[in-house]
Order: sequence, then structure tokens, then C-alpha cells
Amino acid sequence: MAPPSGEVEVESISPYGIARTTVDKKPLSAEEIKKFDAYFRACMYLCLGMLYLRENALLKEPLKKEHLKARLLGHWGSDAGQAFTYLHMNRLIKKYDLNALFVSGPGHGAPAVLSNAYLEGTYSEVYPDKAEDEEGMRKFFKQFSFPGGIGSHATPETPGSIHEGGELGYSISHAFGTVFDNPDLITLTMVGDGEAETGPLATAWHSTKFLNPITDGAVLPVLHLNGYKINNPTILARISHKELEALFVGYGWTPYFVEGSDLESMHQAMAGTLEHCVVEIRKYQNEARESGKAVRPRWPMIVLRSPKGWTGPRKVDDKLLEGFWRAHQIPLPNVASNPEHLQLLESWMRSYKPEEVFDKEGKLIPELKELVPLGNARMSANPVGNGGILRKPLDMPDFRNYAFQNIEAGVSSLPSMANMAKLLRDVVANNMHNFRLFGPDETESNKLGEVYKAGKKVWMGENFEEDADGGNLATEGRVMEMLSEHTVEGWLEGYILSGRHGLLNSYEPFIHVIDSMVNQHCKWIEKCNEV
Repeated sequence: MAPPSGEVEVESISPYGIARTTVDKKPLSAEEIKKFDAYFRACMYLCLGMLYLRENALLKEPLKKEHLKARLLGHWGSDAGQAFTYLHMNRLIKKYDLNALFVSGPGHGAPAVLSNAYLEGTYSEVYPDKAEDEEGMRKFFKQFSFPGGIGSHATPETPGSIHEGGELGYSISHAFGTVFDNPDLITLTMVGDGEAETGPLATAWHSTKFLNPITDGAVLPVLHLNGYKINNPTILARISHKELEALFVGYGWTPYFVEGSDLESMHQAMAGTLEHCVVEIRKYQNEARESGKAVRPRWPMIVLRSPKGWTGPRKVDDKLLEGFWRAHQIPLPNVASNPEHLQLLESWMRSYKPEEVFDKEGKLIPELKELVPLGNARMSANPVGNGGILRKPLDMPDFRNYAFQNIEAGVSSLPSMANMAKLLRDVVANNMHNFRLFGPDETESNKLGEVYKAGKKVWMGENFEEDADGGNLATEGRVMEMLSEHTVEGWLEGYILSGRHGLLNSYEPFIHVIDSMVNQHCKWIEKCNEV
């Protein structure tokens, strides 16, 4: 039994110290650790630069307030953990020739995503004026959270992003949407521990019960326990290991822990744990595909516990910063008016040693550029993250063939949904790999049951004998039903944004529970059309 509150050893859930991990593997050489740490420093330097600078990008002169943005807007707390995870996935993409996508659940940590896109070269390819040189870096910094520039989250302008992460709770469902019918894709998904408190996120963990290891890809979640939200501790960071592990085992996952703050040991621990998870995913998929038997494995996930605002100053003016809620947004908000804080910011930025990771022109040095995957293997350049270029038109039947004949106005009483169901049945039959029908347990009651003749309901849970009597359950199907409007809408959005088509059916009185979520999706689509 997990100990109740007050009996947990605080040291066991601390984000500080030498790395503690459940996977005892050390795949990196000492030289590789140095390279990964240097790349990490480059990421962190870019993250701070985006938050603060509009001039003097490489700090070739002493930092002055004239180099700062007039208004500081953005988030620091989640950046290090996300950048850290991203760069270690890059190693595995290169080693195993992976097809991978990155989803930033706490999308307010966009500097981590943007910094990697810039270092990978994708950003400069998409936006040539943000070149990989000193002037390009200056423009890259200045545009962040700046009038006429880009937003503070992982917005549609962000290469490789399908998830903004502003309204929290949808990262897992979006990620699963991307891997349905994408058997070679692994979507690495950062889940913020604040985000994990939302209802949509809490129920989306059940998505594994609808994931077929033969026909679908895999989601690799990384629950990022940095301990704090804007001004409060997070629930999952303040419970015991046993309680946290029991929670995710109950959801059907195998959680692997990586915890600590010492960078050298953390690089080794994260490299070993991520690789273990990727190998495990491929093992489950290969077993299912070679045997032809689709069974639900206990998929791996990672619990990453690191300090909020990792690598920042521990205290400022005798008040805690790193490892505390004050690191959530702009860590030093008064640098323009406080000379001591301005000096502290300069020292902090110089601690990442930009002169060692960038050449004199501002380009990432070659030995670090070698760590980056090539072409579309880069997560920031994966076509799945820009689904519009992958989308193929639906093979649509002629809707006129489903019209009622000889209708007598005011007299005829005909079931319109029955014919709608026949149309959907044929849409499904014609598009067995790029169309799915989603619903919160309402497809049958909405008179759409005819679709089951073309594709059953996906179900990877246990089966009873009585399910054969009209249950329409199958491990491979085209209808996705779970009694969570948020989850099925998230699946639909992820499926659409990764280049496919879908439809969600629900009751008019109940669909309003996802009004805000749909509004966010519409805003995303609107911005995509502008980009």
C-alpha cells in the first residue's frame, strides 16, 4: 500500500540530485555526454534569447537594456525538460531510422520546440529570413511574443507542431490521433504535470484500449514532473512513487522513471530509458505483426522528474526561482529596471557558453550539427506535422444516389439518418485507411449503425461471449467510440491534422461540452490557412 500524505520520504520525490532511474542502462560514452550537453546548452541559450533579446544575439558586447524587448512575455519553467527529451529522441531517430513526431503538451514551453526546430535547420528552411547566422538568430529572438511576430505557444507557425498547448488537456488524445493508421509512427508526447490534472488528459490515458499494434503506430508519453503550475504545486509530483506507479499501471502503462538534476547522469539516464522504451515499442509491434494477432500490450511511458526552470538560478534576491513556481513564466521580469538583474541575466546566458556551441557567424558548430537527423527524419520537418501535404481527397460516392425518391411534401415520413448511414457506410468502405468515424457511445442511437457493415468499432479490451450478439467490436475497425467527448474530439483533430479525414457524431444537447475545444481547433485551422 502507498503511504498516506505525510509519510512520503520527501527525498524520494525530489527533483534534485544524481539521476535515479528504473532502467539501468548507460548507452552514452563520456564524449557523447559532452556533445549532448553542449547541444542542450545551445537549446537553453536560444530559449532565454527568445524570452529576452531583440539585439546582441550572440552577446558579442555587454548586455544592455537597449538589447531587451520592451515587453517580456513567455514561459521558462518547462523549457529545459522538453528540450532535454527532444534532443535525446534525436539520437534514437538516427540510430533506428525512426519516423517520429513531437507533441508539446505544455505548449507554453514553445521555446524548447522552437529552439530545436532552429538548430535542426528546419526553421530557417521555412522562414529564410531567420537564417542560421547571427542576423537570423537576432530576428528569431525578436519575433517571439512580439508584435507582428509569433505567439508564445507551439502555434501553427511552428514547424512540426500540430498542438498549440494553450488550452491544456489534449496532448495525449491528439497524439493518438496521429498514430491511428500510421503504423510506423512514434509520437513522443510531453505531458505537463499541471496539464495532467485536467479531465480530458486524465481520461485520455485509456486510449491504449483502442490502439492496434498491427495497423497503428505508438505514442510514447513523457510525464514531466517539474512540480509546479503557475502558483501551486502539482498533484502528481507530490505523491509517492508507489502511488504514482500504481496509477499508471492501472491505466495500462508501464512507467519508467528518470529523476534528478545532475546533468551528466541525467543525460545517461534519459538516453538509456528512452532507448529502452523505443526498443520495447518495436518489440510489441513486431510480435503482433509477425503473428498477425493484435493484443494490447502494456505500452511504455516515462516519468521525467526535473526542477522547474532547470539550469536557472536557484535563488534571486533570496527568493527561490529554479525548482519553484516563480520559474513558470518570465524568470527575471524586471531586468530593464534592475541593473543587478540585468547583470544576472547576462551571466546566466553566458553560462551556456554560446561561443563554444555557435561559430563566429552564429551557426551551430559541425560536431553538434551531426547530432541532428536529416531531412524529413527531423521531428520539426516530419510531414505528419504538416498534414495538409499528405492529405488525399476522399473517394466520395455520389450523394444523390442516397436521396429519397417520390417525396410528398407534408405527407412523407422518412428516416433521413438511415440514408445518411448508408452514405457513411460507403464512405468508410471506399476509404479504409484514411477515414474514421468518431463518437461518444452514440453512433447506434444516432441511427448510424449501417456503418458497421463496412467497419466495426475498434476495441482492444477484453471480450465477452455476448459481445458477438450485435456488439460490433473488432481489433481492427473504422469506428472509434469512447464516452469522452474530449477524447474522441482529440483523436479526430490529431487524425485530421496528420493528413486524414474523419467525422464526429454526437447529441446536440451534449456536444457543447467540447465547445471550447472545437473553438481552439477552428482557430488553429484559421491560422494554418494564413500560414
